[in-house]
Parts: sequence; structure tokens; C-alpha cells
Amino acid sequence: MTSETAPGRGLKSLWPLILITSLFFFWGVANNLNDVLIPQFKKAFVLTDLQSGLVQSAFYMGYFLLALPAAFVMRKLGYKTAVVVGLLLYAAGAFIFYPAADNHQYSWFLGGLFVIASGLAFLETSANPLITVLGSPDKAAFRLNLAQSFNPLGALSGIFIGQHFILSGIEHDETALAAMTDTARQAFYISEVKAVQGPYLVIGCVVLLWALLVFLSKFPAAATQNAHEDSGEEVGFFQSVVQLLKRPRFMFGVMAQFFYVGAQVGIWSYMIRYAQSEMGLTDKVAATYLYYTLIAFAVGRFIGTGLMTKVRPTLILGLFALVNIGLMLFAVVNGGESGLWALVASSFFMSIMFPTIFATSVAGLGNLTKTGSSLLVMSIVGGAVLTAVMGFVSDHSHIRTAFTVTAVCFAVIALYAFRAPKDATGPVQMTGH
Repeated sequence: MTSETAPGRGLKSLWPLILITSLFFFWGVANNLNDVLIPQFKKAFVLTDLQSGLVQSAFYMGYFLLALPAAFVMRKLGYKTAVVVGLLLYAAGAFIFYPAADNHQYSWFLGGLFVIASGLAFLETSANPLITVLGSPDKAAFRLNLAQSFNPLGALSGIFIGQHFILSGIEHDETALAAMTDTARQAFYISEVKAVQGPYLVIGCVVLLWALLVFLSKFPAAATQNAHEDSGEEVGFFQSVVQLLKRPRFMFGVMAQFFYVGAQVGIWSYMIRYAQSEMGLTDKVAATYLYYTLIAFAVGRFIGTGLMTKVRPTLILGLFALVNIGLMLFAVVNGGESGLWALVASSFFMSIMFPTIFATSVAGLGNLTKTGSSLLVMSIVGGAVLTAVMGFVSDHSHIRTAFTVTAVCFAVIALYAFRAPKDATGPVQMTGH
């Protein structure tokens, strides 16, 4: 790989900056397409809620298992290498969807999602710090916030792709399916599962092209050198992990992040299912509510960030968590359209949670910050575990009841927030979750 011998400045850093900023868009697409895949696979493979929820389990297990290896590669080989590896894994996972659909194998899809998320673990671990070295240090915060603004665009694009190119809007109840001939019923299932082939093939090709562009492009030296040289960590990688495990406050933050990601992924994953059950909407129409959740999420970030200039971040975090406990219980008890809008509204109050927990958890870690960040990325596995728990609860009771799980999640976050030291503020930066 080639690199610049001098710090990237001006036009020399513009092209690398464009390439890396685009990564925020790419993982927004991948994350929010999952919310569409769950009802699609449930219909195409005739799955229970628990089985369809394994979409998120496979996906977020990739984050969990590859976060530390990604940090290790980044430290040893540099940011640019980690980005290329991440993009190659992302593309490979997307390409798996084609034979998975041809062979009508749900397990293959889960494998593809795991590979995609493994790539995203590399991208998310490396992209944020890489943005900060692609230009002058005094503009690093501006570049990072600009890059992160492309994440919601990717999220909206993911929902758009899913709603218009994957979801058919065709729904058959058990009576209608039973009335079909075996051939007609099987043809319906095959057509539904093959709907994912085209979109993921295109995504895989675009991501593969991006990997090639990153590989061939010249980057500043700081992007390609051994990242350990300026990591500021005087202890070894695994030794730093051991030290972090002995810090109760930090580990509480990891636990809070686990429950936050579980709540966010669970709410968004089962929102279409909730709308179908409570309002009788088709999957295609129900997907529209995912747009509303992202709008609420974006507005909440702007307002929440503004409030943090006047109010302690952990206080806002705690109050927002309490509001979401109420919204979850309202959705469980009331149901119907009002319950669905309660789920939409919860995204407003979730908006500041990931970055606030992240920043307050790493505050004061000093030379353990980078390794601490990797452990916090690993906590994203909450999306794998708790989405499956919600599916299990739904299968044994009702989809409404499953949202009691998310109420518990917000209770843990509230406890974390109100037990935080008043000086545990940290530099809150908006990230993609």
C-alpha cells in the first residue's frame, strides 16, 4: 500500500476523506436493511419471531467476535489496512445472499449477515480515528461530525431499498396458504426469498469497488503506519483488557451499552411485526413507520446535543431512559396505533444514548481509551442476544409483551446514568448507533 510522506493537507486529503466518509453511509445501509429482512424472511421461510430475530443475532455476533481482532489489526497494520479488510468482508457477506436465495437456505443468509457485520466491526473501529488524521488536527471534530452525518442517509437508504426492492406487500394468511397447491405455495416462498438477490448483489459490487479504490489511493502516512506507534498505550493489548475488567465504572458502562443496543435493535427489528399484528398493515406499508423512527432519532440528536450545552449529559440520559420506560409500557398495555406511535417516539429519546454512554464510559481511561473503545464496540452484541429474547417472549405470549424486555433495558440505562459521577461527562460525539 502506498502513502503520503507528509501529513495530508488540502486537496491531497480530500479524496481519502471522501472515501472514508462514505463508509458511514455504507454501514447505515447494512444496519437498517436488517429491519426489513426480519419480516421478509419470516414470510419467505415461515419462521417464528425467535427464528426471524436470529437475523440480528447473527449480525451483531459479528460485531462482538471481530471487534477486538479489528482493533488488533488496526494497531499492527494501520487504519487503511483495517478499512480494506472490512470492506472485503462486507462485500463477501453480501455476495453470499445470492447462493443463499438460490438454495433457499436461511442458515446461509445468517452466515452472510455474520460476515457483513464482521466487516462492519473493522470499519467502525477504524473509520472514526482515521477521519481525525485526514487533515489538520484543529478541524478533526468538524470532519468527524460531517462524516457521521452520512450515517442517517445510509439508514434511510437501507429502508428505501428494502421497502421498494425487497418487500412485495403480498401477504397470505394461513387459510390462503393452505388453499394453495404445493407448487403455487413453494413458488410464492421462492419469489419472496429471491427478492433479496438483486439489492445485495449491487451492494456487494459497490462495496468491492470501494475496497479497490481505498487500496489504490494514496493516504497520509498516519493512515498506513503502525497505529500502535501513536496509540498512547504503554501496556500490551491483552494486558490493557485485563486492567479494564478491573474497573467497575467502565464495566457498568459496557453493560449499559449492551442493553441500549439491545433495546434499539429490538424496537426497530419488531416494529413492522408490531404494526402488522396491532393494525393489520402489510409489511410494505408498515415499513413506512421506520422512516418516522429515523426522523425522530435525527431530531432527538439535534435537540439532545443542544441540551447538553446547558444540562449534564448523564442527567439527560437518565431522564430520557425513564421516558422510554413509560413509552415501552404504554406500547405493551395499549397496543394499536397509539402503541405503535409510542415505539416511534422512543427513537427520539434513544438518540443520545449510545454516544453518551460511550463518552462517559471512556472518560478518564487515559492510555486505555482505545482498548476500552473496542470493548464498547463488543457490547453491541446486545442486539444479538436481546432481539432473540424478544422473539422468544413473543412466540410464547404476544408481540406486545415482548417490549417489556426493552423496558428493562432502559431501566438498566437509567440506573447507569443516575449512578454516574457528576464529572463523568466526556466529549460526547454523535456516532452511527
